[in-house]
Amino acid sequence: MFSYYLKLGVRSLRRNPALTALMVLTLAIGVAASVSTLTILHVMSSNPIPQKSERLFVPLVDNGPLEGDNPADKEHNRDDQLSYIDAQNFLKSGQGERRTALYGIAAPIEPARHDLPVISAQGTAPTRDFFAMFDVPFLYGQPWSEADDKAAADVVVLSGAMAEKLFGAVNPVGQRLRMMGHEFQVVGVLRAWQPLPKFYALVGGPGAFGQQDDIMLPFATAIRHKADLNGGMSCRSRREPGWQGLLDSECTWLGFFFETSTGAGRADLQNYLDNYASDQRKLGRLKRKGDNQLFDVMEWLEHMKVVGNDSRLAAWLAFGFLLLCLVNTIGLLLAKFSVRASEVGVRRALGAARRDIFQQFLTETAVVGLAGGLLGLLLSFGALALIAMSSQELSVVAHMDFAMLGLTFSLSLLAALLAGLLPTWRACQVTPAIQLKSQ
Repeated sequence: MFSYYLKLGVRSLRRNPALTALMVLTLAIGVAASVSTLTILHVMSSNPIPQKSERLFVPLVDNGPLEGDNPADKEHNRDDQLSYIDAQNFLKSGQGERRTALYGIAAPIEPARHDLPVISAQGTAPTRDFFAMFDVPFLYGQPWSEADDKAAADVVVLSGAMAEKLFGAVNPVGQRLRMMGHEFQVVGVLRAWQPLPKFYALVGGPGAFGQQDDIMLPFATAIRHKADLNGGMSCRSRREPGWQGLLDSECTWLGFFFETSTGAGRADLQNYLDNYASDQRKLGRLKRKGDNQLFDVMEWLEHMKVVGNDSRLAAWLAFGFLLLCLVNTIGLLLAKFSVRASEVGVRRALGAARRDIFQQFLTETAVVGLAGGLLGLLLSFGALALIAMSSQELSVVAHMDFAMLGLTFSLSLLAALLAGLLPTWRACQVTPAIQLKSQ
């Protein structure tokens, strides 16, 4: 019987083409607006490294001066990065399974090819553990060695796009390039790798949805060459001038991650952090007595407000628009079904139960929902393409995955069924005797 009702539903689309087209278009526009907005919110709030997000931790200690300390305002009382002093101490601590300090860098590359101008490259300067901690995939080569870390060697890992730009479609491992006025050896080339959000580079620089890094240098190498900072810095205490003055200061400009072997290692890491802060106070540092915080990846994204209230508000407004479209669809369905009162009366007089009428009309409504879902999907792709064209950052998040693809049809079908409940119920209330007398 369902297949019969489905055939009737498909035929009903041609019964009143103008009214049907208006219903499908109304439903499709509402679905497209809500799905495109929800798709962006879904990408922005997704877990960028689900296989180990509960084992990666960002430590924060408050090294600000006593002047201006406001313990009641914890959100604005500390910086979201570390000083070079604290980052170095954490690297030497041996805590966790792995650890890395890092900061965003910008560096000029002088290509050997004469047809290319100087390239302004952006990237990250981490320690070797970075690649294993974040499961970074390699196309060619491998990370630099621990000895390279310790010696601050002039080695570099390139993105696939940058490697092809500089050397063509070949394996460039072992080749040399000139950067920041020095010769660097290429030790690896990354595959396309762009965790969303870019959780390890949330402060300054390209931000949570920036493009893939062009280059990666050893942290110690970037420090030795005084690589330009491509990120945020906060200096709330007096510092001496020059690069060494920055390293010796309490300015915060570095990121840091610990990786534990299990999620249960968080308690041990927190104990270490508290003991570290206590020891540093005895040495005259970390004079404030704020909490020492650890954030796993998802907590870190929440702390940094990667998904802002404006994004959530946009999603709610889009669903409000979908609700408005549903109200209009209800009115159109009432008009569509009302002209079929005589048909319902005849069917009821011939023995059809109200349940049969309800099933038939609801199936027809579902067909409208499927048609609206198909059109809504096309409109969603168009809307996402327009959003992606508006900015480079949005182009990273404005793409639909299989989950959103399924949601589009599910949402359209559910919306149509909800919109069809009242018109279908009204159609079932037709009194056969009255309709037969009127014929």
